[in-house]
Amino acid sequence: MNKENERQKLYELLGDLPPKNNEITVQVLSKEERENYLLEKLVLDLNGVESVPAYFVKPKNTNEPLPCILYNHAHGGNYELGKDELINGRGALQDPPYAEMLTSKGYAVLCFDTWCFGERRGRLETEIFKDMLWKGQVLWGMMVYDSLQSLDYLASRPDVDSNRLGTIGISMGSTMAWWVAALDERVKVCIDICCMTDFQALIESRGLDGHGIYYYVPSLLKYFTTTTINALIAPRAHLSLAGNYDELTPPAGLDKIDKELKEIYRDEKAEDAWLLKRYDIGHFETAQMRSEIISFLDKWF
Repeated sequence: MNKENERQKLYELLGDLPPKNNEITVQVLSKEERENYLLEKLVLDLNGVESVPAYFVKPKNTNEPLPCILYNHAHGGNYELGKDELINGRGALQDPPYAEMLTSKGYAVLCFDTWCFGERRGRLETEIFKDMLWKGQVLWGMMVYDSLQSLDYLASRPDVDSNRLGTIGISMGSTMAWWVAALDERVKVCIDICCMTDFQALIESRGLDGHGIYYYVPSLLKYFTTTTINALIAPRAHLSLAGNYDELTPPAGLDKIDKELKEIYRDEKAEDAWLLKRYDIGHFETAQMRSEIISFLDKWF
């Protein structure tokens, strides 16, 4: 596999996107000292189309460049929550929220409202999808584009170690984590929670309506499987956490992905860099999962 050619093909499937070198600007709205970390409220121009409200958090009393996590918020039908998930958590996640947990471990974190969520809400997801489709755009493509651009923004910050970037998320945020890591080698650690979905297994289990319309990329299955996308992350560190009773991640698909990625990582002499952990639960993070995440970050960062 020529990974660069594969990445280019995957990127091309994401529709008519803004230029890759689109200029990024930032407006700092406020800087706040929270009990356990510092919080910056930002408005980013990532795409030249629509402003992107964001949170950047980092530990207190540190001056050196920090490893940084791109945190991808979930969907869950909660269009109001968006990036506030980083600060306040959500029902499917453990406490403390990730802003507190990650900064306590010495990480900086960026999270932004993706299209139609948080401070970018106002138009329905289906409305945006249809509007973009007419214009040759793909909603998921525009979401991924913003995430890739946000890595450029992070790399420009003097308080971020651009050689130590990672990404994490649950549900929609999980899918974003492995797409971004597949497309951008600057991501050294990828952690996805409850959305490692084999596309064919999802079709066979009649689970397509479990995922929002944002999830579907025209012609994707002509060229890629879930495994071949995730193979683009190898040999970098990748932890996947899944529930055996989660209808969004059919067990037969998890079996297939794990078998195939184990072989791929073995061929790249990086067997311990891929880990799929499965639990007899549904679509949420458990305390055991959170412990696994902390251990994985400690090992690979």
